Amino acid sequence: MTIDDLTKLLQVLVSLVQGVSWQLLILFVLIYFGAPLRNFVNNLGEFSFRAGASGLEATAKRRIEAGVLLGSASAIKSGDATNGSPQLPGAEEAKEIATVVSQTLKPKVAQQLAKASVLWIDDHAVDNAHAIRSLEALGIGFTISPSTPDALEKIRINAYDAIVSDMRQSGNPTAGYELLRELQRLGVNTPVIIYGSSNEPRFKVEARSQGAFGDTGNPQELFSLVTMAVQKG
Repeated sequence: MTIDDLTKLLQVLVSLVQGVSWQLLILFVLIYFGAPLRNFVNNLGEFSFRAGASGLEATAKRRIEAGVLLGSASAIKSGDATNGSPQLPGAEEAKEIATVVSQTLKPKVAQQLAKASVLWIDDHAVDNAHAIRSLEALGIGFTISPSTPDALEKIRINAYDAIVSDMRQSGNPTAGYELLRELQRLGVNTPVIIYGSSNEPRFKVEARSQGAFGDTGNPQELFSLVTMAVQKG
């Protein structure tokens, strides 16, 4: 890493200090200073483009912000799964997060993401705020819907590049599958990702058999599925 690269990286870090907790700054160090990621850090320092009517600028800060927020989402999810306090990802998981985020660095991919619109269906979307914000950091626009009926009305009026749906909504344990069936009936081919509390392989197989683009309970995998679905669309 050159002096210029390090200077750019430090400038980004300083700009993040006021916006995130010290625990997430530790995560930042875990992610971006691992030896296998040095080239990734260098690339972050150089990457910049403008896209969209608003002149959205996707910079190194946005990519680092996405990584930090994705790490935070993983920490919160781990706490929910164990009924305990959020746990910061270890070094290996941090590297996985960085790898996932690095896949969005290609200019063509980044431009697609910056123009994308995703519908997120969840009656408790606030619980997934960090996962949503990690994708918003790439320029993806989100519309939040609290229920399947509301989502279907939005889909009737607007076009989306991908849809993320919670499996359970307002006490209905199969709301995600009901959404898939209704979309199929209406002839809507938008990729749908089921985001639930479980990451068991059997649920992934079942969701795909129901017509879902993917199913996951893991924030990193969700990040990958959404970015892939948007490109597919």
